Amino acid sequence: MALQDLCNFQDIFQDSLTKLCFLGTFEKNTACDYVSSLSTRSSTSLFNFYIPAAEYLDESPIQFGQISNIQSSSAISSQESILSPSSLPTSLPFASSQSVPLPFPMSHGTTTLAFMFQGGVLAAADTRSSCSGLVACPASQKILPIHSHLVGTTSGTSADCALWKRILARELRLYQLRHGRRLSTRGAAKLLSHMLHPFKGTELCVAATLCGWDGGEVDDGCHAETQSSTFSEQYFARKKVSFSGPGLFYVCSDGTRLQGTLFSVGSGSPYAYSILDQGVRWGLTVDEATSIAREAVYRATYRDAYSGNCVDIYHITSNGWTRRTREDLKEEYYREKERKEKANIGEYFGET
Repeated sequence: MALQDLCNFQDIFQDSLTKLCFLGTFEKNTACDYVSSLSTRSSTSLFNFYIPAAEYLDESPIQFGQISNIQSSSAISSQESILSPSSLPTSLPFASSQSVPLPFPMSHGTTTLAFMFQGGVLAAADTRSSCSGLVACPASQKILPIHSHLVGTTSGTSADCALWKRILARELRLYQLRHGRRLSTRGAAKLLSHMLHPFKGTELCVAATLCGWDGGEVDDGCHAETQSSTFSEQYFARKKVSFSGPGLFYVCSDGTRLQGTLFSVGSGSPYAYSILDQGVRWGLTVDEATSIAREAVYRATYRDAYSGNCVDIYHITSNGWTRRTREDLKEEYYREKERKEKANIGEYFGET
């Protein structure tokens, strides 16, 4: 699991089991905690990490973090066959906790969008994080930079989006260190889709739009075997490295992966699409694209209660991503109000 890779839960547990076996051989009357190295006679452990049984991983769909009583009893019996009973605490971490009903529905929403044009890729999002009828954070960051030429707009559970962004950034950095070049936006989307697919049917909620620029890197000659290759192989290798261009992919937590030129995700996306469909075209300038993205987010926040506060805009080109200054959407509201007043005054004097 990814959480075990990040927090080293599996290694800690295996080390504790080895220590328990050692203590059980020489000390029959002393119990030891799972994680702590201090000996104690109490049966309550400090940290109870749930590690799923092998049978649990084969079920689908599942609710992550819960197993049946039969599986928990079989897991306990299998561990008792390995460890001596005197060395095991009475409270084992294999027993699953009962699901607790939420006090209120955890409904949430957002407005994120991204589209391609002749100047690169533009991504925009609001900054309101909501939980049911509560505005949890009015200044959250929903566009997360992954590396110098790739950002991702996030929609869903904030904690899940932040965790998987860090996991993806780690894997892309390791790929760059191993191969001497960045992974393409298509490859990053495929990697994220494959990592999220095992969690299909769980409560994981991640909907990301990856906006990046591929290529533009200089081959420093780290591949020494190309010197003995033929001319055609060297030509196609240089051609593959020199490819550059924008990339836009949508990835969902159920493993869905889509490629396109325009995406809007979140509860306010229907209102944003009404502006994007009629305004986005390939020949837009950077100022025109920024104005359309700002207006689309503003229209969505005007109609959608779960979106609001400010707007963040990122522009991705061959030189990397740049972030515009965060702008409060009330300024767009006052500009819209002023335009309406001028239009009404013009119509009034035109009729008279």
